[in-house]
Amino acid sequence: MEQKDNWIKNTILFLSSQTISIFGSFLVQYAILWYITLTSRSGIMMTIYIISTLVPVLFVSPFAGVWADRFDRKKLIMLSDSFIAFVTLILAILFYTGHGTLWILIIAAAFRSLGGAVQMPVVGAFLPQIVPSEKLMRVNGINSSIQSLVMLGSPMLSGALLSFASIEAIFFIDVCTALTAVGFLGLFLKIPPREKTGEEEKINYFRDLKEGFRYIGSQRYLRDFFILLAILYFLIAPVSFLTPLQVTRSFGAHVWRLTAIELIFSVGMMLGGILIASWTGFKNKIHTIILGFLVFALSTVGLGVVFNFWIYLSFMCLAGVAMSLFSTPATVLLQQRVDESYIGRVFGVMTMISGMMTPLGMLFFGPLGDVIPIEWILIATGLLMVIEGFILLGNKALLEAGKPIEESDK
Repeated sequence: MEQKDNWIKNTILFLSSQTISIFGSFLVQYAILWYITLTSRSGIMMTIYIISTLVPVLFVSPFAGVWADRFDRKKLIMLSDSFIAFVTLILAILFYTGHGTLWILIIAAAFRSLGGAVQMPVVGAFLPQIVPSEKLMRVNGINSSIQSLVMLGSPMLSGALLSFASIEAIFFIDVCTALTAVGFLGLFLKIPPREKTGEEEKINYFRDLKEGFRYIGSQRYLRDFFILLAILYFLIAPVSFLTPLQVTRSFGAHVWRLTAIELIFSVGMMLGGILIASWTGFKNKIHTIILGFLVFALSTVGLGVVFNFWIYLSFMCLAGVAMSLFSTPATVLLQQRVDESYIGRVFGVMTMISGMMTPLGMLFFGPLGDVIPIEWILIATGLLMVIEGFILLGNKALLEAGKPIEESDK
């Protein structure tokens, strides 16, 4: 009973600290976004800002995976939060003393992204350390819902704060939330350190990274899953980046419409997280992943064919639900199946793929959206996702990996 209570208590403490940390981070993220938009009114500056937040993820996340496999994951999370807080504190002081500029904001955003690039794979590797395997789906679903709720409220709160407070005040809020999150982990979350082998004492980053890629290549289900994942992230670029432009062209340039599609997608993700946390999906995780895959694909097609804005919002909400139905069991699949000594590197590669393929998709589909109707692009990418979903359904290695562990090990 004590062990059961311990994992529940540790999970609540960890998710609470992550919620506090993410809340502050999203406040600053949107504050910077709104500030650059309102100050520069420049698409080029916005592009530079987006690139500055993506490039660190591409280069750092694989190495962060190595750290997650070699060092204390709780300390890594605390260090990354502390690093982000330190960068934000410097940013707040610069703006408070009148030395803040757009370029300083962009440089700070890049450094903050470094901390986030470390944190993402480490958190994915850390949860199986404190949560029993059979509870991972439920806990990840709850975590997804909490993050979606934070994403839902952060843009509105950040915009409201900017309307009557200075941007440095928001920076100071993030510093406080980050330090609170670190305090939660350091003072209250007590877990035994992972056992280290003699091999783990000698760290060679490039060798360890190479071994991680070799491990992924040796596991057919991982190799196939990451290939399909890369294609998916490439194909979802139009939904991620072109739908605001589509709404402006098709339904009118109204700010409330653009806000509505962002909020309703977050609502959908929150509902999807609640659904997967209560239902926990099909017995075979791949079947749940395919369900989310196909619903997202059909929602994408729906976004390309409807001419009523309220029906459009319904499809956007459904896409959010589908994203949680896909991403949560995909995360749990890796947490349960990947060898403990490689799990950080696997999540690092997963983070790298997500950070690389969607921008690449935007580089392809963005200019295309100025040549042909965005609706055609959404219909085409949605249909390609349907085909990919059926390819996934026929992949024997993935279907075997998706079975409950006790069943597939027989």
